[in-house]
Amino acid sequence: MASKKDIICGLDIGTSSIRIVMGQVVADGRLSIIGAAETPAEGISRGSIASIEEAVSCISETIEKCERMTGQRIDKIVVGIAGAHIKTLPSKGVVAVAKANEQVEDSDVERALEVAESTTTLPNYEVLHVLPISYNLDDQKGLKEPQGMSGVRLEVETQVIMALSSQVKNLTKVIYRTGVDIETIVFSILSTAEAVLTPRQKDLGVAVVNIGSATTSLIVFEEGNILHTAVLPVGAGHITNDLAIGLKTSVEVAEAVKIDHAQAISEGIAKRDEVDLHKYSEDEKKGSYVYKKDIAEICEARMEEIFSLLNQELKKIGKEGKLPAGVVLTGGGAKLALVEELAKKVLGLPAFLGLPSNRNFAIDKINDLEYTTALGLVIWAHQNINFSSGFLSHLSPFSSAAKTSSKLKNWFKSIWPSS
Repeated sequence: MASKKDIICGLDIGTSSIRIVMGQVVADGRLSIIGAAETPAEGISRGSIASIEEAVSCISETIEKCERMTGQRIDKIVVGIAGAHIKTLPSKGVVAVAKANEQVEDSDVERALEVAESTTTLPNYEVLHVLPISYNLDDQKGLKEPQGMSGVRLEVETQVIMALSSQVKNLTKVIYRTGVDIETIVFSILSTAEAVLTPRQKDLGVAVVNIGSATTSLIVFEEGNILHTAVLPVGAGHITNDLAIGLKTSVEVAEAVKIDHAQAISEGIAKRDEVDLHKYSEDEKKGSYVYKKDIAEICEARMEEIFSLLNQELKKIGKEGKLPAGVVLTGGGAKLALVEELAKKVLGLPAFLGLPSNRNFAIDKINDLEYTTALGLVIWAHQNINFSSGFLSHLSPFSSAAKTSSKLKNWFKSIWPSS
């Protein structure tokens, strides 16, 4: 049996489903995925906790499923957080280089990041991550790793990612009530990107779009750095609601019709093609036919809205139509037929489905657009947590993210002491 230190679990709490992926760090340091489980979500609304009791029950059930599948007990878990309440703000931190020889050390970088964090505070919000974009050392601009360089004035440009304190507390409370400890909390789209992107894509310039049930998350990279993140309060579940209204049917029937017949582009569908709703529910009258073209037009309108909102986010940072590696689409909403073609049309960029990059997993369900966030949480933790010591690594690509998460871990314990 594997050592507890070798096991990493990622928990993705979605509006429609709870998913867990379990990974094991093997002898040569590589990551092997050994388990995955999912349960329909209850008590979750727009990515946030709506009912503590229901959420505890669903998460506990998913944990038990994964434990039965793998034969491994889950003691700690890396938790993804999403939702429209998450905010990202730019911030700068400036410090004087401490050493007399004017050589930048890790401690100088940490102080600069702390200044960037302290100058960006919002009432009732907790900092999740302080992500460095670039460093300036005197007149040397746009540095990625200033350590070891000589200078007097060190400046860091960052993105600070914050979550509503009440949502972090509720999430923490729910996890601890399942009897599992929290390794760290990670902004979900940050981890999703780790599962679906290659370093080359990040260097060229790329956007990852995770189309969930109630929200759509965006993260943009260029030259290996994170330029922008955003969470939009609209997702694939809105298509289901639109269909229920447009087809005058129940949400359950609308969801089934969406899965079987929906597509993101209505052009090319014969006007006379029909779908019998009675096949999906006996509550529907026999001969309750709707046109396939109507179904597609309803879907197309909502997906166009989502991509238009994403385009507005790209405009904010001057990247509209200017990402050479294009847009990588993932999440359950990206399963909609022809979604890539619509994304190309609206965004004016190459578009691809975001399946796990350069990884072949023995567990088939992992190679699924809906599992990229849970998988990404395991990959993120593998890259950022030193499992020999149990501490978040300061030598990782997101060292500042790890640093802030370590503070957050202490904060969890202060608000929810272990019994």
